[in-house]
Amino acid sequence: MFTGLIRHIGTLASRRPQGRGARLCVEAVPELLARAEHGASVAVMGVCLTAVSVDSKSFEADLSEETLSKTTLGNLPVGARLNLEPALRVGDPLDGHLVSGHIDSVGRLLDRANKNGLWRFAMPAELAAMIAPKGSVAVDGISLTVVEANAQSFSVALIPETAAATALKDLRCGAAVNIEADPIGRYVARFMSLGNTNERLENFIKNGWGDG
Repeated sequence: MFTGLIRHIGTLASRRPQGRGARLCVEAVPELLARAEHGASVAVMGVCLTAVSVDSKSFEADLSEETLSKTTLGNLPVGARLNLEPALRVGDPLDGHLVSGHIDSVGRLLDRANKNGLWRFAMPAELAAMIAPKGSVAVDGISLTVVEANAQSFSVALIPETAAATALKDLRCGAAVNIEADPIGRYVARFMSLGNTNERLENFIKNGWGDG
């Protein structure tokens, strides 16, 4: 479990094929590596990975065929900057929102800081029911608050500090991103898909976390 607050930036040192998957080598600062001991979970661009080896400069993690097909990690170029977050520990502050590291889908950056200062991302239609205004979403592992959402896209407001301190500043329009919906939204969408009805839940789907 993670918070979506990016503490460290790493670098993709290598990615080599391994069966139907791959193994990543990620260079990172000592503070992150101290939390990336063998078997520990680390979020890399929002994807929960298990460290299989670590030394003084980097850690390695294996990617399954599923992870390669459902996230951006199989396509990032060597040398790419990576958002990194160690797993949440009991007693750590929960300053963002609960992030599982299980990516729902890959989206794309449509607009970078438009005239209203919003960043807009395209998403697959199946995610629309899980992403609501004033709710939370993780983009490349970063906890963000949704401002607007429709069936094809959503927007978020980014303060300059967030853009500067994460790999978002490297994104260009059209770039792919990992999207994880708020777990609450996932369960609400599941509830509704089973044919259940509830006035408050239906209001949440339409209006998000606003009053009403």
